[in-house]
Amino acid sequence: MAGKSTGEERDGVALTNLDQELFEDAGATKRDLIDYLDAVRDCMLPVLRDRPLSVIRLLRGQDRFMQKNLPKYTPDWVPRTKVWAEASHREVTYGLCNDRRTLLWFGNQRAIEYHPALMLAGSTQPTHLIMDLDPPEGSSHFTLAVRAARLVREALAGAGMSGAVKTSGSKGVHVFVPLDGQADAEQVAAATRAVAVRAERLDPALATTAFIRDDRHGKVFLDATRSGGATVAAAFSPRARPGVPVSFPVPWDDLDNVTPADFTVHTAPSLLGGGDPWASAMPDPQKLDQGLIDEGRTIPVARVQAMHEGKRRAKARREAD
Repeated sequence: MAGKSTGEERDGVALTNLDQELFEDAGATKRDLIDYLDAVRDCMLPVLRDRPLSVIRLLRGQDRFMQKNLPKYTPDWVPRTKVWAEASHREVTYGLCNDRRTLLWFGNQRAIEYHPALMLAGSTQPTHLIMDLDPPEGSSHFTLAVRAARLVREALAGAGMSGAVKTSGSKGVHVFVPLDGQADAEQVAAATRAVAVRAERLDPALATTAFIRDDRHGKVFLDATRSGGATVAAAFSPRARPGVPVSFPVPWDDLDNVTPADFTVHTAPSLLGGGDPWASAMPDPQKLDQGLIDEGRTIPVARVQAMHEGKRRAKARREAD
């Protein structure tokens, strides 16, 4: 995709339209995005490397869209992998963001968000158990997500496991538990459901596993669906939100002292302190607890359960009318 050249080049990537605002209310230009990606590359590339990558792009004057398939004009030097997509019955060619040059190329394509697969290319073993904590609408509800994250931490501790936490870059938080690579996608999905249910039991007035939004009643949603073919915003990924916040690691003990707005493409690089806070916070890979797997297999899959419940409610409404 051609753009107006600025005459600038980094690592062999010709940069274009650098002074354009990323989107309305971004408070950041394309140059700011590329400068940010370049500044955090040593932390960000390890969480993207060898993972089929979906990106959310936002082209000028257009709506945002998620790109999985690499476009035809992608340079030959961009690493890639082919993955069979069962839902669409086709082969998808994903990019692998393994190096600075590729990261800069994605940034120049106005790829704002980076959503890597939960498994490495060619593998069927998830590398992490992930819990996505989604608070109800409202700017003051991040504190509820933090409280719910601590429930997840307690539930994990009860199974002899531990994880690291980061802001989602939106209004919630993500808990990542590194795994030893021995559990398959079904086992990890089951265990994730069990962790969510155990956390909900600890404080059902705060947290819920209800997949249907109307059933959450102002509680934090413990989203246990981040498994298998799902993706989640990577650590350090910008988000296409006003101010361009980024998903940023936070020590457990500091969660009460931060807000998602503290971490943006403008502020986050200076917070790295010359290190990699995500790698430093991550515990060693762990064996997935068999008790979690067994309990999770007794818990219905949320999307399937929600689909059946939606049909039941629709039928009830029709009969009532």
